[in-house]
This record gives sequence, C-alpha cells and structure tokens, in this order.
Amino acid sequence: MLGQVEIWRYMTCFTDSVAIKCVVELRIADIIDRYGKPLSLSQIVANLEDAPSPDANLLERVMRVMVRRKIFSAEKSETGETLYGLTRASKWILRDTKMTLAPMLLLENHLIHLNPAHYISEIVREGTKNGTAFFKCHGHEQFEMTGLDAEYNRLFNEGMVCTARVVSKAVINGYKDGFNKIESLVDVGGGIGGSLSEIVRAYPHIKAINFDLPHVVSTAPKFDGITHVGGDMFVSIPSADAIYMKVYIHRIFIFIESVISSV
Repeated sequence: MLGQVEIWRYMTCFTDSVAIKCVVELRIADIIDRYGKPLSLSQIVANLEDAPSPDANLLERVMRVMVRRKIFSAEKSETGETLYGLTRASKWILRDTKMTLAPMLLLENHLIHLNPAHYISEIVREGTKNGTAFFKCHGHEQFEMTGLDAEYNRLFNEGMVCTARVVSKAVINGYKDGFNKIESLVDVGGGIGGSLSEIVRAYPHIKAINFDLPHVVSTAPKFDGITHVGGDMFVSIPSADAIYMKVYIHRIFIFIESVISSV
C-alpha cells in the first residue's frame, strides 16, 4: 500500500509546478505585497489583472496547494475568512522587484523547456548520436532555439538576468578587492547584461563588455558603462583585463541538459 502511495505522489508532483506557475502569472504574491498584510481570497480576486470572470473556487484550490508547500501562509480572520500571507519562499516569486526568481520559474515551466523530457527514454535506448532530447523534440538545440522563437528568447534572457542578479550580489561582496584592481571586464555569455550591470553599478570605473550571441544582445537594454557585443565565444572573445563567466548560473542549464537533453 505504501508503495502505491509513493507512485501516486510521483505521478502528481507536477501539480506543485503548475500551481506555482499559476500564482506567478497571476502576480498573487505581488498583490499581497502591495497591501503589506495578509489578504482574503476575495481581496486577491478583486485585484487580479485582466480577469473578466475569475474562478474563485479554482484559485482557492491552487492556494491550498501553495499553503501546503509553504509558498504562502494561511491564518483565520476574526470573521472566519482565510487570510493568505507571504513567506520567505513567496518573496522570491515577486515579479515587481529586481531580486526575484519568477522569470526563471516561468522559463523552467515553458513547454519548450519541458517537452524534451518526454524523449529521455528514447535517448536512453539510442544514445545521443542522432541528437539530444532537446534536438529530437524541437529540431534545434537550446541556444539555437532562442534565436528562432522570440518568446522563448525573452523568457530565457529574463531567466538569466534574474539568476545573474542574485549571484552577482554574492560575487560583488566576495571579490571587492579584485574588482577595484581591474579597468576592463568582459562578461562571456552575459545574456542581456543584468549581472554585469550590477557590477558596473558597484564599480563605475570599470569599462565593461557584455558578450553573447547576436540575437541575445540585440534585445539587451542600454546600461551606462557597458558595451554590448555579439559573437561566438568558441570563435573569439573581446579582450579585457578580466573575463567574467557565470559557471555557477549555467550549472542550472547544465543540470537540465544532463537530465533532459543529454541523457
């Protein structure tokens, strides 16, 4: 009996990702954060954007899942209503803030990202001689796909920016003396420059180059002190006093590739 329960748990564990994706897309954490206090379901529903006929019953079921997973807290009001509040986890899915993991969560739950998982057994049988699971699913590898699908490219870049901001804070604090000693810095695979912008903001004397694929830097916003350069790091890299490569960020994608695309 316990074995059956475990299998059912694995069969339905995807519901956690679906539920948290739902609350991110609806900006529920941001609604609660704006009020600065726990809110009832009716208050949350009243603040939903672009929701002409919201289904409060369905949202209540989603919120119950999120409370069980400690994404939101729940307490009873004096009138008996359930009030939903933020937790240490939900503060990381706020979308109206710079330090957030919401864009990465939306990227990880995008169908382009998820569908290759259905090819894992095929890759186990055949190996990768005919392509990775990602390639078999889409006909292109991941970084090629960002150049072909504008929406996926946007999600990918925004996901990279949010994780880069989180990590760059730690890098800045850990290498203060190192950044003080360099005049120029190139960020290889810098996406749209989110991580590099944090460094340049902290060390404005640095002349920085954000280097990535042409279709990536073409969507990059302007930052003071940063020049965006498109190219292929396997061909050549712009020269600078130091090279910044966010291996720790790309580990996320290396992990995804090893599980989904390169089994």
